[in-house]
Amino acid sequence: VQLQASGGGLVQAGGSLRLSCASSASLHSFNAMGWYRQAPGKERVLVARIIDGGPTNYADFVLGRFTASRNFAKNTIDLQMNSLKPEDTAVYYCYADQLFSGSKSDYWGKGTQVTVSS
Repeated sequence: VQLQASGGGLVQAGGSLRLSCASSASLHSFNAMGWYRQAPGKERVLVARIIDGGPTNYADFVLGRFTASRNFAKNTIDLQMNSLKPEDTAVYYCYADQLFSGSKSDYWGKGTQVTVSS
């Protein structure tokens, strides 16, 4: 499975960006998928996680501003980011996992840089 994230860039505070993660495998094959981010000098943290057949969970710091979704026609996992803040500056990674016979396989995209200027 390969995941390829795109859509990052430089934006002013208050602006919007849309990230997209293209998957080489069908989205229907994933148990969970979503986005993490890692700011300089900090650990990678969850941003949004879509559970197949279940809810979408968001980190408190993006609640109400970011929306994660799946596009089955394009086979992408998307992240719409609105009202961006300088503290949202980070490398954003898409993520997916599969469950087979009780074991879990994790997949990560290479990341896309998001920079929010004040």
